[in-house]
Amino acid sequence: MTRPVRVRFAPSPTGGLHIGGVRTALFNYLYAKKLGGKFILRIEDTDQTRFVKGAEEYIIETLKWCGIEPDEGVGYGGEYGPYRQSERKPMYRQYAEQLVEAGYAYYAFDTPEEIEAMRERLKAGGNPAPQYNWAVREYMKNSLTLPSDEVKARLAAGEPHVVRIKMPRKDEVKFHDLIRGWVSFQTAQVDDKVLLKADGMPTYHLAVVVDDYLMEITHAFRGEEWLPSAPVHILLYKYLGWEEKMPEFAHLPLILKPDGNGKLSKRDGDRLGFPVFSLDWHTADGTLQTGFRERGFLPQALINFLVLLGWNPGVAHEIFSLDEMIQLFDIARVHQAGAKFDFEKCKWFNHQYVQMQSASALADATVPVLAAKGVQVERAYLEHICSLVKERCTFMSDVWDNAFFFFEAPKEYDFDAVRPKWNDTKKTFFTSFVERAKTISTWDNASIEACFKGLAEEMGIKVGEVQMPMRIMLCGGKFGPPVFEIAATIGQKESIERIEKANSLF
Repeated sequence: MTRPVRVRFAPSPTGGLHIGGVRTALFNYLYAKKLGGKFILRIEDTDQTRFVKGAEEYIIETLKWCGIEPDEGVGYGGEYGPYRQSERKPMYRQYAEQLVEAGYAYYAFDTPEEIEAMRERLKAGGNPAPQYNWAVREYMKNSLTLPSDEVKARLAAGEPHVVRIKMPRKDEVKFHDLIRGWVSFQTAQVDDKVLLKADGMPTYHLAVVVDDYLMEITHAFRGEEWLPSAPVHILLYKYLGWEEKMPEFAHLPLILKPDGNGKLSKRDGDRLGFPVFSLDWHTADGTLQTGFRERGFLPQALINFLVLLGWNPGVAHEIFSLDEMIQLFDIARVHQAGAKFDFEKCKWFNHQYVQMQSASALADATVPVLAAKGVQVERAYLEHICSLVKERCTFMSDVWDNAFFFFEAPKEYDFDAVRPKWNDTKKTFFTSFVERAKTISTWDNASIEACFKGLAEEMGIKVGEVQMPMRIMLCGGKFGPPVFEIAATIGQKESIERIEKANSLF
């Protein structure tokens, strides 16, 4: 009988949630929703030395903003809690002890200084990457080399120790990855990972296996960087007798730096000038790392961008609603190779989603900007302006930059754009146009355009030669919506005043 699909997103609260983590959460979410399963949020806080206050709340807020909220987990409840690993601490030791008793793990009493000395000896002997493995454990201080009575005495005395898995010397671990196909590892090349630390907390290796089993997780989607740890986890399922309930694995491709040279890191955003966090995050030293939300990105746009980093939907178009992503998602169509992060492409997605927004939504985003500048306008006027400039906006906050001239007269003019072809005839044209504009009874696009073009024809001037100067007179530069639309919107009196002032300065 097929088990109900249960997937988990299990971040560590060690800082802000990198967009690579958001993509991992997204792929888990889409898979669960596609198959009618559950998406669980588990906080893996076993490393208390790296715990960062506020990180857990940040993770939850990020998922909410992105629209991919869990069905159960930290902050949501559920039948398989607690969902913080620190709150599950008492249960892990029994499984570590079970492994030791079965001969699949052992106690290691080596001090940090002794382990460091071992590494230095091996490096001096030509081993550039020393491991605590099948060869090294034979001469270290552990329950495999010490007499059993001594081991018992050390344990009874409460001597600090860890529990390590005993990796087979000559074995092969094979498993089928949903993205990479069959993957195999030689156990001789895998070190004896610590399963239980001296403080009694489990490491990721033990905790993830125990928690996935007890929470009945059916599929484990995680980053490619965890692939080398897969043989340890698979052996733990075997050693604990849980093979029948081992989840299917999928190791997701990395999100690469824009040049494709290495994994995109949290530091790359500062260095290259783009966000790598969904929301603003303050580092331990107080440095602000701006988030996508605060930079003006819409969550739908960010999610759409991220889903295509490493996944091919098999269709020609690129814009997908969350429901469409769910319907199309197939883990088998996720690439093995890493995907380059392209900030300009991300901005393109945001532009597309801004175009889908109503004038009212754009107005809502613009009101605070106007208030900060001391500008007050009627709501209908603001919405009309938003509809005029929307296609030029990449971000919801771009309305002011593309429409400031609708709210205030230009303070500067791009005279250089028209000066080479400016002459007295054109100056006379605008003087005459102002007089005729004062007589227009219905001030709208068509009337303004008819008056403007009629005068140009009478004076033998090409319309194109005076339209650009008119635009600069009204806006200050070579930008904005159609020029007669601008004049109609700001009104007859304001248009005439702006033309008169600029014409006197040209």
